[in-house]
Amino acid sequence: MTTSPSTTEPGLVPELLVTSLEKSLDFWCGLGGFEVQYDRPDDGFAYIARGAAHVMIEQRGGGRNWLPGALELPFGRGINFQISVASIDPLVSAFRGASWPLFMEPETKWYRTGDFESGVAQFLVQDPDGYLIRFQASVGQRP
Repeated sequence: MTTSPSTTEPGLVPELLVTSLEKSLDFWCGLGGFEVQYDRPDDGFAYIARGAAHVMIEQRGGGRNWLPGALELPFGRGINFQISVASIDPLVSAFRGASWPLFMEPETKWYRTGDFESGVAQFLVQDPDGYLIRFQASVGQRP
């Protein structure tokens, strides 16, 4: 499933090394609502997007893997990727419907942002390689 390139130019696009491009695409696109913008199957590579959130996925051993150290599961220890969505409800339903375990159950959390607090509904899930993904939707601001 390949679509035309997105017109949104993100300022940061993480490239994640994965053990299986197929399993990762099932997670990111099948459950997470991303779409393939373009891919290079011979290199085990796909560029995917959901709105303004863009991610590159490359299968280990595919193209050029830049590794500063040993790559051990779970990948991405110490980082989580926040992805803003209109509502987390359809995603929670999709992951639960696929019996995919949630790393953190849905919650509403308020964070201080200057003179206000910004509220988000959020949950966390791990992709097949252990990268931690935090889907969040704004629920407004309060003083």
